[in-house]
Amino acid sequence: MARDLAKIRNIGIMAHIDAGKTTLTERILYCTGKTYKIGGVDQGTAVMDYLVEEQERGITITSAATTCPWAGHVINLIDTPGHVDFTVEVERSLRVLDGAVAVFCGVGGVEAQSETVWRQADKYRVPRLCFVNKMDRLGADFASVVKEISERLASHPVAIQLPIGPAGAYRGQVDLVEMRAYFYERAEVATNLKTEPIGAEMAEQAAAARQQMIERIAEVDDALMSKFVQEETITAEDLHAAIRRATCSNLIQPVLCGTALKDMGVQPLLDAVVQYLPSPLDVPPVEGHVSLTGEKTARRKASVDEPFCGLVFKITSDQHGDLYFTRVYSGVLKAGTRVLNSTRDKKEIVSRVWEMYAKQRIRRDEAFAGDIVAVIGCKYSLTGDTLCDAHDPIILERMEFPRGVISMSIEPRNSADKTKLQEALDVLRREDPTFTYRFDQETGQTIITGMGELHLEILHNKLRRDMNVDVKVGKPRVAYKETVCGAGEAEGRFIRQIGGRGQFAVVMLRIEPYQAPPGSPTVVFEAGKIGEAIPRQFLPSIEEGVRDAAQSGQLSGYPMENIKVTLLGGEHHPVDSSEMAFLQAASMAFEQAVTKADPAFMEPVMSLQVVCPEEFLGAVTGDLNARRAEIVNMALRHTNRVIDAHVPLAEMFGYSTALRSLTQGRATSTLEPSHYAIVPKNVAEMLLRYV
Repeated sequence: MARDLAKIRNIGIMAHIDAGKTTLTERILYCTGKTYKIGGVDQGTAVMDYLVEEQERGITITSAATTCPWAGHVINLIDTPGHVDFTVEVERSLRVLDGAVAVFCGVGGVEAQSETVWRQADKYRVPRLCFVNKMDRLGADFASVVKEISERLASHPVAIQLPIGPAGAYRGQVDLVEMRAYFYERAEVATNLKTEPIGAEMAEQAAAARQQMIERIAEVDDALMSKFVQEETITAEDLHAAIRRATCSNLIQPVLCGTALKDMGVQPLLDAVVQYLPSPLDVPPVEGHVSLTGEKTARRKASVDEPFCGLVFKITSDQHGDLYFTRVYSGVLKAGTRVLNSTRDKKEIVSRVWEMYAKQRIRRDEAFAGDIVAVIGCKYSLTGDTLCDAHDPIILERMEFPRGVISMSIEPRNSADKTKLQEALDVLRREDPTFTYRFDQETGQTIITGMGELHLEILHNKLRRDMNVDVKVGKPRVAYKETVCGAGEAEGRFIRQIGGRGQFAVVMLRIEPYQAPPGSPTVVFEAGKIGEAIPRQFLPSIEEGVRDAAQSGQLSGYPMENIKVTLLGGEHHPVDSSEMAFLQAASMAFEQAVTKADPAFMEPVMSLQVVCPEEFLGAVTGDLNARRAEIVNMALRHTNRVIDAHVPLAEMFGYSTALRSLTQGRATSTLEPSHYAIVPKNVAEMLLRYV
């Protein structure tokens, strides 16, 4: 039986690492009756952190989905990682969610990864609530965090609660909408919520804050503005409706507070989720194209009466068959039916449908519009593919994923495991779009590439522990790229005559720098005005030769990017010309043109944020300067200095250990990929010598 779409909330929990996402999720599961004991991240008993790696490290690595009830509503909840190496988990989760809860540390405020996940939510226009966590910690400052959310994230936060009690002595919060106070008393397992009138010591502050809240909401809501201007009585019901409209339209972000570890503020947050975040009916119909050519568009409303349409946003390997996590946007998906993968034009059989609860699952006969489920039986689908009704196809917008910036060699300890390793790497690549691997022809090694040292370490452990593939790995190394700084032209001649039919092809190419738009190919091939010099059937072979040569690089074997290759002309022979000949000629012309176009290395540059006590500022900045860092901003947060810098990844190996030594273990740092930049000449010379 289909659920009431108005009572469904598809939400995610997102934040910087250690802000308390998983702890908050565990409290939500307990409060909603989904669990009967509270799991702990530090104890390795968190329900949502079910992987061995997650339990050992106390961090979230993979996003976990669950479904829980609250106040007559159904909440489909996804807990996402905070570590930048696993940002793809946040990206693909936000792509299919209707709303999100952004968690901020009451002391740390807006941290580096907070900005990253906020930008990802902006990209997919996801409405969100803000929850300022850890209000019981010394140094927590609610007003300061709200100000940081506004300034650093260029957003519109509106505080709908106020904390009761100073930092370190947090006792509860004031609800500015209902104008009542929430207090908490410890119970045997969790905490009981008590509602009381606002005390005299906070009455004046709460009244002023409520007036400010009403003014902020009235600025973006016409109905509330009308009542405000005419000085009519504004009720709690008026505010609830206005906040919901403004939040669903992404005009404001309501801000709540609490401390998840002590079970304070969780129930009011759940109330806010069902009151203010959108249901599938509140978001616009999903749009896509009828075919890969993209000429004709199509729309699907969140309704069981529409044709079936869903998006595969995650794949997890399982001993009983791969799990394909799918958001159903419209129609009904029944177990045992055949659907169309419109992205690949392949028929798929959905043999089973599961409702997920972390690693556990509940069998479903069918899934309806608005549901997030896992299906089994697909063979061809990959992350970002669209599943739909074969009689009414639609292709939804694909997801874009960041490129890996760090590599290392990997090989099996014995030759018998070669095939096993290949199969395991294919499984990992299906699961994780940011993971890639290639075979290096010169060294005979397999090179794997990921988002960071931790990412590669987790993958290595997964191969060894979960897939039983014993492998040897090399030291992590930077994933450099190659490009050109100037233009160059060259002619490639592939002419062979070895008895009988020969091989004949002449290709002239021009290569020049090119800045590709985001999401576009970084190597562009164009056929200029070649007339009849080269028959059109040979153009695909020429392009293949160019792309193969670009993938191999010319300086040290790194792939080339940000280049444009133009076919200027050539020659053919009516008998001896062939596709293979033109492929070889194009490759030769490319290699010669690159040498004339001032080739250069590009290195990944990282965004670094360091938070350190004032007395260590000189030592930290001096060390950063020695690492070729460019400091872009320096700010004061309480008694600490916050340093934002751009620094080459090659200089950052072992940085966390060095930072601890410099600051007596009192500083923290966050590193995430930013962009690629041309390597300085002295560094390039070293690369040519040693790489």
